[in-house]
Parts: sequence; C-alpha cells; structure tokens
Amino acid sequence: MKISINRSIVEVPEGVTLGEVLTRENLAGTGVAVAVDNKVVARNAWPEFVLSEGMKLTVIKAVCGG
Repeated sequence: MKISINRSIVEVPEGVTLGEVLTRENLAGTGVAVAVDNKVVARNAWPEFVLSEGMKLTVIKAVCGG
C-alpha cells in the first residue's frame, strides 16, 4: 500500500505500524514528532498505530542551534 511521508510517496506492507515505518525510514530518533492525517500521534502509541492506504504522515525533527 502507499502512504505519504512529508509529501513523498512510500510503499509499505499492509498492517504495518507507525513505529515500524519510522524505524524503517530512520525517522524514529529522539526529538521527533509525528502527525498522521494532521493529528499528532503520541510516541507511546507508535508501536500499536496501524497505518492504512493513503495516510499522510508529517514528521518533524527538532534541531538545536541558534
């Protein structure tokens, strides 16, 4: 199935969780916030949050500096 991660289309298997996708795409580090279809998903929910065809993920990473 296809989902969108920061406006890029990604092919993932059916039944995949948000946590699995973020790990696979190297996006699961510290300082990361994720919204699925414009709703923030708490980090502790990532392992159980099952994705569906066409979902849109927005991944934001905090960056230090000034």
